[in-house]
Amino acid sequence: MAPLYDIAVVGYGPTGLVAASLLGRLGHRVVVCERWPALYGLPRLTHIDDETARTVQAAGDVDEALRDSSMCQYLWVNGKGETLVNIPANPDGSMGYPDHISMYQPDVESAIDRRLRGYGTVDVRQGWAVTGLDQDDDGVTLRLCSWNAETSCADGPRDEVRARYVIAADGSRSGVRELLGVEREDFGFNESWVNIDTEWLRPQPPEFAYGTQYCDPARGHMTINIGTTRQRFEFAVLPGETREEMTAPETGWRLLREYHDLGPDDVRITRQLVYGFEARIATRWRTGRVFLAGDAAHTMPPYLGQGACSGIRDATNLAWKLHLVLGGLAPDALLDTYESERRPHVTALTHMAIGLGKVANTHDVEAAAARDAAFFAGKVPPPPPLPPLADGVLRADGDAPVGTLTPQGRVRLADGRPGRLDDLTGYGFALVVADDPTAALAPDRLAKLTRLGCTVVVLDTARDLDGRHREYLQRLGAVAYLARPDFVLFGAAADSTDLGALVDDLDGALSGTAKAVV
Repeated sequence: MAPLYDIAVVGYGPTGLVAASLLGRLGHRVVVCERWPALYGLPRLTHIDDETARTVQAAGDVDEALRDSSMCQYLWVNGKGETLVNIPANPDGSMGYPDHISMYQPDVESAIDRRLRGYGTVDVRQGWAVTGLDQDDDGVTLRLCSWNAETSCADGPRDEVRARYVIAADGSRSGVRELLGVEREDFGFNESWVNIDTEWLRPQPPEFAYGTQYCDPARGHMTINIGTTRQRFEFAVLPGETREEMTAPETGWRLLREYHDLGPDDVRITRQLVYGFEARIATRWRTGRVFLAGDAAHTMPPYLGQGACSGIRDATNLAWKLHLVLGGLAPDALLDTYESERRPHVTALTHMAIGLGKVANTHDVEAAAARDAAFFAGKVPPPPPLPPLADGVLRADGDAPVGTLTPQGRVRLADGRPGRLDDLTGYGFALVVADDPTAALAPDRLAKLTRLGCTVVVLDTARDLDGRHREYLQRLGAVAYLARPDFVLFGAAADSTDLGALVDDLDGALSGTAKAVV
């Protein structure tokens, strides 16, 4: 009989890595099924935000992961180099990291991989493709076949694994999604760009130390720093240009010389390939005990820098809910809130990315001139902030901005060292209070929090070193706030009397007996 795991994770990119690590950290038996025999080792994504960096902190050694990273300013310019939009970099975002970070993906993946292999509960099966699945009332059986990397097909020995739940994070061409018969809604955005990754052979020039999107109707192109030693260049593939032509080395050098006056003495090309940019969302994200996540559930154009961030949000949302259900602390119906929370959020981001993509891919000269005039006249609003969650496991009543993200500042840890808040709370619920809540909560409510794995942070005891959490309480007009494991604000307590009700409301929201925000 196939070995039984709590969760099987299919796919070992950023979404799968984070899901496996968080669930392993929570003590669950996890099996990872990945067809390729090793980590990819090259950058696909180059940007994360501060929320994603905070998740990397929960899933791996964040300092190791971001060792070759830098905060990243974004400029959008027209074909003449005139600035349309300037998105400055904030070195101290509310999550405790810069709000825009250029990073080297292999460092991030290696740091998470190293962490999860140390838990002793995660079985990583690289070199195995999922070729079939069967579900029943108790779990899912995955049929596996050894993957031949040379022929790119599954033609080796066969095996099976069984898990109570499955997270399919196997990319935009998800085999699991195909096995489930899930269709995708196509939002009608389809563009091809050639990606040229390079390493600097000399110190990175200052003009390349940030991201620039060139909205040139003749050929849209962009460049972004990958930390301080690497650089990505991308160029729109024009009508009549073939994939073979655009991946030829001489084409890469021609484009680098023509647009940036760079040659073999300046950079070394490490990868050159054509990407198709699309916007598609799966029509359903849950089929029984199987959940789609990351690119398997949704893809968006890269212009907002939120594709991988969205997949990682999927992983953090699913992991804590699976943990509660597997531990008997919440009913299976809690898992339905994964899609009801994540779908509207990622749909909004997809439309934002499409809007930016249309700006970057305006090929008509007259339309581009009208676009530029609108920007210069101040008629184009700045990019809106990322949306909050609007439904699901959120307190229904009160004035607090539920569904938004809670901050992470520096606190004094139990051993006296300074550290980040999440180093104190771990990956779980956190009740952050100004003063000792023992009298207000009484033993029964404190026991509820303990069962849920909630850490109570008393700011006087923990020492709010930079005052960020006290300031947040003041903005909320509250004596306490309750954060979910994915850093989302569940609710806040206006006074000590309301504190007990806040804990009860969390218990009701998780059990399905309390009204959810709609």
